Amino acid sequence: MRAILVDDEPLALRRLKQMLECDVGGVEVIEMCIDPVQAVDMTIKHQPDVAFLDIRMPGMNGLQLGERLQSAVPGIELVFVTGYDQYAVHAFQLYALDYILKPVRADRLRRSVQRLREKLKVTKELGREPQLPLICCFNQLAFQPPGKEECQPVKWRTSKAQELFAYLLHHRNRTVDRGAIIELLWPDFEVSRAAQQLYTTVYHIRQTLKASGMETVSISSADLEIGYRLTMGEARLDVEEWENHLRQLGDPDVHTVEKYEQALQLYRGNYLGDYEYLWAEHERERLRQLWLHYARSLSGFYRQQGRLEEAIRVNLRIQALFPDTEESYFALMKLYDAAGDRRRVEKQYLLLISRMERELGLRVHAEITSWYEDWRQRKF
Repeated sequence: MRAILVDDEPLALRRLKQMLECDVGGVEVIEMCIDPVQAVDMTIKHQPDVAFLDIRMPGMNGLQLGERLQSAVPGIELVFVTGYDQYAVHAFQLYALDYILKPVRADRLRRSVQRLREKLKVTKELGREPQLPLICCFNQLAFQPPGKEECQPVKWRTSKAQELFAYLLHHRNRTVDRGAIIELLWPDFEVSRAAQQLYTTVYHIRQTLKASGMETVSISSADLEIGYRLTMGEARLDVEEWENHLRQLGDPDVHTVEKYEQALQLYRGNYLGDYEYLWAEHERERLRQLWLHYARSLSGFYRQQGRLEEAIRVNLRIQALFPDTEESYFALMKLYDAAGDRRRVEKQYLLLISRMERELGLRVHAEITSWYEDWRQRKF
């Protein structure tokens, strides 16, 4: 197992490292830190199985650090190693695996490591959390039933069945009026025929859910004259989980930057983006703008830190997802200028001209044109 050790006393760190690797064995100490803030960064970087933490440290005590590590690396095990026993209750409130008093004895440390091995074995066999079904809505509808590693394409009986499922999913946990469904999917049908089509299509959706291992998702109709309601049961929704993850990030800093990167990567395409469902457009655009807001925040953090390559990479992705937005071109022009890459400044401006004026018939914003002309005078 891989471990990180944190203690403000270097001698204690070296002693614990020797005991874990030599006296107990089977533990690889991948990092030793005397600074709790550095420990957070190293934990995010190395993703260890366990952190051995002292409690009384200046700046950030071990309990506070434990909370930060659990937030940064969900599933990490905590073992507190300290000379004070009054913190034990607080330590176990953090679901710490163990609490060892100094001076550390080899036999006591050995028992703790054995508990870690057993816990990690169970975790590996069962997974850190029970796997629940997942409905995927980035780009296209797909299902990930328990036991599958990726979302699987769905074989719908008809395109109407696919759209009806998507529409009910979009309005999940709410009863959707039968008349609204008929108007959406069968506007030209006589009412009785449309009602029969609706009933048959719901039946096909239920059969598809069953065949796909997604029985937890249900469609109920307490009164056929009123409408239908889709409930998720234990199933998860990828766009919902993604948004909840974003909302927990706060402002980007050295401690959250990796989580920002992961969250932005999880956006795998527009909401139901492969389908021309006009009713989904508002939600599609809302989620796009949410991604854009956090991407710009991450870009601003990288720019402030002088990490130009990372800022450029983020803005290139913004440009790929929002090719009609002037701001990404302008941001890249400034970043390439700061990096001393004149050729790419020129390229971005020419791309912007091509996109806005030649393809969209719009004039480039005067501020951008003025900046570019001033830049050319300075550089040439």
